[in-house]
Amino acid sequence: MKELELKYGCNPNQKPSRIFMQEGELPIEVLNGRPGYINFLDAFNSWQLVKELKAATGMPAAASFKHVSPAGAAVGQPLSDTLKQIYFVDGIDIDDSPIACAYARARGADRMSSYGDFIALSDTCDKATALLIKREVSDGVIAPDYTEEALQILREKRKGTYNVIKIDPEYKPNPVETKQCFGITFEQGRNEIDLSNPALFENMPTQNKTFSEQAKRDLMIALITLKYTQSNSVCYVKDGQAIGIGAGQQSRIHCTRLA
Repeated sequence: MKELELKYGCNPNQKPSRIFMQEGELPIEVLNGRPGYINFLDAFNSWQLVKELKAATGMPAAASFKHVSPAGAAVGQPLSDTLKQIYFVDGIDIDDSPIACAYARARGADRMSSYGDFIALSDTCDKATALLIKREVSDGVIAPDYTEEALQILREKRKGTYNVIKIDPEYKPNPVETKQCFGITFEQGRNEIDLSNPALFENMPTQNKTFSEQAKRDLMIALITLKYTQSNSVCYVKDGQAIGIGAGQQSRIHCTRLA
C-alpha cells in the first residue's frame, strides 16, 4: 500500500488528507480503527522515540504521546508495590511483562497529560499491556506486533473503533527529509544523532564528574525524550522513566515549572 486516505487533516475543514510514500510501500498496517492526521503524527514520532530508547538501553520501552509531544516515556523496569498503587496498576499482573511495566511507568508519571494519549511500544504488545491500555482513555497504539489475545482485547476497546497500528520495525526512512510551510519546501538531513554515544559523557559540566551507569541511562532517556518534544523543553528522569516533561513553551522557566 503506497497511500492511505484520512478522514481529514489537523482540523475537520482540512480536506482532502492522506499519508503516502514517494517510493516503496507504507511501513504500517492499520489493524483496527481509522487513525487520523494527528494520530499518525503522534504514532510515528512516538515510535521513533521508543525505538531509540530500546537501542540505547537494551530494554523494552514505551511512550505516551499527546499532540506531537511526549507526555511520558520509560523503559521496562519492574515496579514496586507502592508504584503499582500510585500508577493504578496493582490489580493487573505485569511483573512478567517488561513492556507492560514500561507503559505503566510512561502513563503513570503524568496521568493528566496522558489522558487521551497515543501509545508507542518498542516490543510486541502482550495481554498484560493490552489490559492496561483497555482501562485507559486513549486514542490508539503503535507497535511492531501484537499477540492474538492482545489484539482481541484492543479491538473491543472504544466500541470497536480503537486505533491499532502495526509498524515494520526494520523500516528506515530516507536520510534527507522535507517539509512544506506556506507552499515553500524545506529540506534537511534527518536528526540521527546517537544519544547513547559514551563520548557524550566524557566532559561533564558539573562538579561531580562520577556518574553511575543508572544515572547515565537516565540522562540518555532524558536526551532522547527531549529530541521528540517541541522546543523549549525540560525533562526530568528517574529510575528509567520521565517523571516530568515541560515542552513547547516560549519560556524555559515555564518549561521547568511544568515539568
